[in-house]
Amino acid sequence: MSMDFNSLAQQFTEFYYNQFDSDRTQLGNLYRDESMLTFETNQLQGAKNIVEKLVSLPFQKVTHRITTLDAQPASQNGDVLVMITGDLLIDDEANPQRFSQVFHLIPEGSSYYVFNDIFRLNYSA
Repeated sequence: MSMDFNSLAQQFTEFYYNQFDSDRTQLGNLYRDESMLTFETNQLQGAKNIVEKLVSLPFQKVTHRITTLDAQPASQNGDVLVMITGDLLIDDEANPQRFSQVFHLIPEGSSYYVFNDIFRLNYSA
């Protein structure tokens, strides 16, 4: 499979965070039953459980601001690893929270789905 993994990562990241910030109930089509999310210390498997977790997060408004985006091919099959760092602006808080997130994207037909999703807030030491 021939692809530009950096372009794919950029397009996926823009789509994912735009969707998350506007209506996270619609993220389910990016996950499958075998997909896994680690959100801080909670691990969930399956699209339904993952979306339920994302929808249950205790804020109304959120904006992701991306600081860095790195991508690498993850296998001969076209998998892509994507690592993002950035800031979260939550509700009307003045101070953003730093976060890191890693996605393992798996090709499926002409698109990709999220096999692994690891999210972590980054606290100052």
